[in-house]
Amino acid sequence: METNDFSYFIERFNSGEMTDAEKQWFTKELEGNEKLRNEVNLRRSTDEILKNQNVMNLRNKLSEIEKQRAEAANHSKGSNKIGYIKYAALFAGLVIIGSLVIFPAKKLSNEDIVRKYYKAYEATTNQRSVSQIGTDADFTLALEYYNTHDYDKAEILFSKVLEKRPNDMQTALLKGVSNFEEKKYPDAKQSFVKVIDDKNNLYIDQAKWYLALCYLNNNETIKAKELFKIIEKESGIYQEDAKKIVRSLK
Repeated sequence: METNDFSYFIERFNSGEMTDAEKQWFTKELEGNEKLRNEVNLRRSTDEILKNQNVMNLRNKLSEIEKQRAEAANHSKGSNKIGYIKYAALFAGLVIIGSLVIFPAKKLSNEDIVRKYYKAYEATTNQRSVSQIGTDADFTLALEYYNTHDYDKAEILFSKVLEKRPNDMQTALLKGVSNFEEKKYPDAKQSFVKVIDDKNNLYIDQAKWYLALCYLNNNETIKAKELFKIIEKESGIYQEDAKKIVRSLK
């Protein structure tokens, strides 16, 4: 895997935001990937240089302010109190500005948002009844392919299941996610819209979420934002993430 595939994880690793599981996995990746180690170290060094440069710039500005304050105090002792308040306020303002320079708000691209928030839907056999599992060999095999990330084969078998049961919304969702993983976004959108339009199943929240991410991947940002706003107003499992994404898209 090329180093640039790890960009999101490098950022989380260097900023200390990884979970214990992510950190354990990423550390193993570093052990066997010299190119990745070099990239991590380079980015860490670059971040430190930029951070130190911003700190030095702020210190120089504050030093100049202090010098001006001292000169003003010598000219007029009677105005010390007013001068102190003025420069204290200016100092506080510079500290706030400096913190924004050192830790700037990062605007995420559509690709960054998808990389950060997308996760394939987790499906297990216990989501089907025992009778369905026993008589539905195509679905069982499709699920095995899906859970081993062989999404191309999974999608083919999910399609066969839908030929027999076109109203099987779980299968429609899984087919959509399989197409998403294969970067077949138009096909994925059709599956998610099918689930949403059915209006009587347990997978509508998931379908809306993945459909919004499909819009982002196709740079249909306005449609994505509108759908994320809908998700944000609903008390579903994606509400908080949708709220963060809406802010990122402003």
